[in-house]
Amino acid sequence: MVTLLHELWLDPDGGQTFCLAGPMGDGARALMPKDARLVWTVRAGSHFDAMTKYHEYMNWGSYSTEHEWDHKPYPDDLLAVQRC
Repeated sequence: MVTLLHELWLDPDGGQTFCLAGPMGDGARALMPKDARLVWTVRAGSHFDAMTKYHEYMNWGSYSTEHEWDHKPYPDDLLAVQRC
């Protein structure tokens, strides 16, 4: 199973960004303030897996979704794009 690296960034105003590491997260990171800092990374095999781990890390309780696609494993070809 392919796992992709995800990053949690915090900015000084308390904002946060949880995105994919590498080129697939470039757009999200470009919107962050220059003084945002990386505080946590996690590998996950699907969007649901990533969000579940993120919710656990933030102590927000269980993550749930009505979107079936959230549970689909990440495609193998995304690993080559990420290169992390």
